[in-house]
Amino acid sequence: MSAMREQVILPKTVQHRQIKVGKWNESLKTSDVNQIWAELHRIVGSHPLVRASKRAGFLVEEGKHNAYTDLTQELFVALLGKERFQHYLDTGMSDAEIEAEISQIELTNMLTAELRKRYPESYRLARRVSTLIQTSKTFKRYDNLNNPDIHRRLADRLYGLADWKNEKSRRNVQEMEGRVKTVSFMSRDTRMVGCTGDAQIVISNVELEKLIIKVFKAIDSPVDVRSLRSFVMSRLPIMDIYLVPGGGAAQDGGEDDRMEFDFADHRETPEENVLRREAELSAVNFVDNFLQNLNKSVRGKEKQYNRMISVLWHCYLISDSGTQLEVADMLGVSDSLVSDYRKRIESNLQQLSFNGVNEARHFEKALRQTVRQIIKVEKAEEVTV
Repeated sequence: MSAMREQVILPKTVQHRQIKVGKWNESLKTSDVNQIWAELHRIVGSHPLVRASKRAGFLVEEGKHNAYTDLTQELFVALLGKERFQHYLDTGMSDAEIEAEISQIELTNMLTAELRKRYPESYRLARRVSTLIQTSKTFKRYDNLNNPDIHRRLADRLYGLADWKNEKSRRNVQEMEGRVKTVSFMSRDTRMVGCTGDAQIVISNVELEKLIIKVFKAIDSPVDVRSLRSFVMSRLPIMDIYLVPGGGAAQDGGEDDRMEFDFADHRETPEENVLRREAELSAVNFVDNFLQNLNKSVRGKEKQYNRMISVLWHCYLISDSGTQLEVADMLGVSDSLVSDYRKRIESNLQQLSFNGVNEARHFEKALRQTVRQIIKVEKAEEVTV
């Protein structure tokens, strides 16, 4: 008996939670703003499109208890501005009718309008994919084969190719994501369309249907409309750019009370330009001091100094001289001597101090030019001798 009682009571409890409706007429008649706002917040929090927008990063949350606050406030202001609350009272709508209109019409329209504005191409192509799979005889719905009267949201319906058998097995989403990557990426159709000619086709309906067929053949499984749209659009060059207006109200004809602002200028000031040039010149002057210190490290001996300059050139200033052993063989000295010269060179390099990357780059450039000139002079003297 207890088991039978649970079977009867449980569906009623679940059904009661699913059809929960706010006391709209009571709240509107008494002008209970707090209760109206709370009911709107409940509708926003349970709306499937709102949850999808949140997962996509469209909504910004400010803590656990402030989720959907901004969107609720925007919905409240929109309904108030259109005098919908008074319309509900004047027409004698029931609580269920009021809730259905707010959730299924007002909130949905507000969200889709914002999505269409932010992501125009993605929104348009998602609608085209949904329309094609429903209207083309190439595709077939698979989740209602045993029960044609089943009602399900479009995003959750299963579709596949019409020539597949009804018992076609399904694959998991992760496997389908891997398979769809084998479909070639489509090129963008740049022809302009629309009433004002300001939108590109991206892909024609004929090519889009062919692409959907390729995706189905690649995943080899019926798939829900939401995932199918994602798979198809991942093979398309979509450019959704959300433009944010900049500048003041006087410039763009906006509201007079909007705060004016200018974009930050990251270019260097004249003072910074002068300081940078002075720092670069001082970095070039470091070359003479650096070479003098190298000369002092070998006590001014010309032969050792010339060898050290050659080590500096082959090991640090050019990249195609080979290994340290090859450099030692090229110069006709031992590997240990080259290693000793490198330690002295690196010790003097570590004593240098630059204020920025530009100084270091100019020092390297000037050092390379000076050392190249010294080596040329040495080779010329050897030829003369």
